[in-house]
Amino acid sequence: MTETGESVDARDQGRAPRGPLWWRRRRSVVLDVLLALASGAECGAQGVPFAREAGIPVGLAVGLGVLAGLSLVLRRRWPIAVVLVSIAVTPAEMGLVLGTVSLYTLAASEVPRRIIALLTGMQALGTLIMTLVPMRRELGPDAYDYEPLRWFVPVVSLVLVVGVTAPPVLLGLYVGARRRLVESLRERADGLERELSLLADRAEERAEWARNEERTRIAREMHDVVAHRVSLMVVHAAALQAVALKDPEKASRNAALIGDMGRQALTELRTMLGVLRAHESKPAAVGGAVGAERPLAKVAEAAEAAAAAGRGSARTDGGGSGGGAVGHEEPGPCLADLDALVGQSRAVGVTVEFSVEGEVRSYAGRVERTAYRVVQEALTNVHKHAGGARTRVRLAHREGEVAVLVENDAPAAGVRDAGLPSGGNGLVGMRERVTALGGGFVSGPTEGGGFRVSAVIPDRG
Repeated sequence: MTETGESVDARDQGRAPRGPLWWRRRRSVVLDVLLALASGAECGAQGVPFAREAGIPVGLAVGLGVLAGLSLVLRRRWPIAVVLVSIAVTPAEMGLVLGTVSLYTLAASEVPRRIIALLTGMQALGTLIMTLVPMRRELGPDAYDYEPLRWFVPVVSLVLVVGVTAPPVLLGLYVGARRRLVESLRERADGLERELSLLADRAEERAEWARNEERTRIAREMHDVVAHRVSLMVVHAAALQAVALKDPEKASRNAALIGDMGRQALTELRTMLGVLRAHESKPAAVGGAVGAERPLAKVAEAAEAAAAAGRGSARTDGGGSGGGAVGHEEPGPCLADLDALVGQSRAVGVTVEFSVEGEVRSYAGRVERTAYRVVQEALTNVHKHAGGARTRVRLAHREGEVAVLVENDAPAAGVRDAGLPSGGNGLVGMRERVTALGGGFVSGPTEGGGFRVSAVIPDRG
């Protein structure tokens, strides 16, 4: 049984303590015992005149009457048997309380309707006979010579039978139907509580899934917007070390570029972490995955804004500060920013060929951001592992899709690896981005010792 069902049972038990034997409540025991005592006293008292008319010992008649009346205590357990006892004592003209209460209990029970109708008809027939015969006996045979009296006895007998039989049966049918309706509504309410509990559990699972997805997305954004600039900083630092004594002017320019990129990276990190702290005190509601996903989605949007801020700062020739970069926010990286991205790689001495095929047009924001991130991460890998290698970047506008290709030659002889740490998450992140939009992603080494990254992204904006 589920937790909801246990709580419902607990409420029922707390509201109505369980009674002994077949009784559900203790007050039902008291009521049945009182009714049985009243019925036993009535049947015992009515046994005295019956004994005189039948010529049997009074004690025997009284004892049988008391025993028949006390059978009413079994009405909830065996209602049919109690009604049969009531029918059996009808010829003795005893058991008014027994007959009325037993018929009510029978009609209110779960006994099939045909059995209720049969036993009610038997009780009514017995009552009609025991009413009609004494009345005819008292009026005598001469009374039927008078026309009104000929109809008076049957009509009065029928009215008495209906008055004694119909009210308890109708009341019992009403109470039984009402009880079944209440039980049905209670079962339905319990079922709804269980369904709500399951829905809450599923909503919590969806919310947790959404939070995990957003965490992965945030980690991917941080990797894309920070790792690229850090790799460029490392390359610039290596170049600065090489030319520090030979060409002080070039070393000064490289130092300025390193500082500018460091400020951009710090600005992006500060923006993303600030959004995370802003939502720490506002946990997502468990009512649905969308409600849980919304605050975390703002972090990814902040990452995009931070990337745009960094690009804006990069266009100020290294003279802007971090604060100035924040104020130059754009919607996010797009295909039009690929020229600037390629220019940053060229600034560190990498030979990059950039070509555009097809008719230039705009796509959905997430499609352009994904294409931009693929090129950005591919160039980052070139800086890390193939410094100085000739690189080709191709952007193709096709019908209903956009394709990007980044391919580099083998590293030049004598050029060492930049020594940047790599966890292998860059290619995984690119593949996740592209496949999430229904596109295709391929990466791997080329025959000439280089590396190729290719992505085709459908325009489903």
